[in-house]
Amino acid sequence: MQRSELPARPVDRPSPSTLASLLNWFDTQGSPDQAGALGSRIDWLRATPFVILHLACLAVFWVGVSPVALAVAAALYALRMFALTGFYHRYFSHRAFQTSRAVQFTFAVIGAACVQRGPLWWAAHHRNHHRHADTQLDPHSPTVFGFLWSHMGWFLTPRAFHTDLARVPDLSRYPELRWLDRYDTAVPVALAVLLYLVGTLLHRYAPMLGTSGGQMLTWGFFISTVVLFHATVTINSLAHRFGRRRFATRDNSRNNVWLALITFGEGWHNNHHFYPGSARQGFRWWEIDLTWYGLRLLAAIGLVWNLKPVPAWIARKARY
Repeated sequence: MQRSELPARPVDRPSPSTLASLLNWFDTQGSPDQAGALGSRIDWLRATPFVILHLACLAVFWVGVSPVALAVAAALYALRMFALTGFYHRYFSHRAFQTSRAVQFTFAVIGAACVQRGPLWWAAHHRNHHRHADTQLDPHSPTVFGFLWSHMGWFLTPRAFHTDLARVPDLSRYPELRWLDRYDTAVPVALAVLLYLVGTLLHRYAPMLGTSGGQMLTWGFFISTVVLFHATVTINSLAHRFGRRRFATRDNSRNNVWLALITFGEGWHNNHHFYPGSARQGFRWWEIDLTWYGLRLLAAIGLVWNLKPVPAWIARKARY
C-alpha cells in the first residue's frame, strides 16, 4: 500500500522588509530602503538599536558611578559635540572653513562616534533642511510636524534612512567618508568596546579609582551618547519654537542662549539661518560660541584655515 505524502509545511521566512531592516543595522547600503507608502512611518525593527541605546542607561543602577567615569562621559560629550558642531555641521554641511584631508577624516571618525549616522547622511539632510526649513519638505520642522517628530521621530523612518549623494557631491568623492557613511555603526561599536576594555583594565590595575568595564561602558558610551543626542536635536525641536528672532528669515528659527550653551553655540540658530555660511554662529561678542573658539584654536595651530567670518553688513540687518 502506497503511503500518502503529507503536504510540505510552509517555512516561515523573514519578509524582505524585515531582512532589509536587519541588514541595514550593519550596512546602510546592504538593501535598499522601502520608502513608498510606509516611508514616513517609524520602522521600529530598524529603530531597535536606538531604543536599546536608551534602555542601556538603566544599567547605571547596577554599575554605580565614580569620578573617573563621570570625567570620561563629560570629556566624550565635549569632544563629540565639537566634532558634530564644528565639522559635521559647519564644515561638512556648510563648508565654512577649509582643512586637510587627514583632519577631515579624523573629525569625521569622531563625529561618527556620536551615533548620529555618517558625515554624508548628516550633511545631506542638513542641506535639505536649510533649503526647505519649516515647510512640508523639511522632515523635522516642529511648526509643521510637532515636537516629538522633529526631535526624534523623523530619522527613524525609511524615507530618512537614505543618504542622497546628489546633495553632497563635494564630499562623496572621498572613499573614506563613503565607508564611514555606509558602515555607520563601526565606529560607535569600536568606541563601546574600547571603553569596556579600559574600564576593565582600570578595575584590575587601579582599583582605587572605583570603576569597571560595565561602569565605563554605561557612563562613557550609553549615558554620554544619549545626552549628546538629545542636546543636539534640541536645535531641531526647540530652536524653531523658543527664543528670539533677530533676523526676519523665511523660517521660524530663533536664538536661544540656553541651547547655545549645551550645544557649543548652535543655539544662535536665527543667526545661523540668516547667514549659514559663517564659521561663527554667535554674531555678537557676548553670544558664547564654544565651537567658534575651538575652531579659532585649530586655526592658530594650522589644522584649519580660511574660517569664513560674519560680514560687516550683518549688523545693519539685525533687529535690535
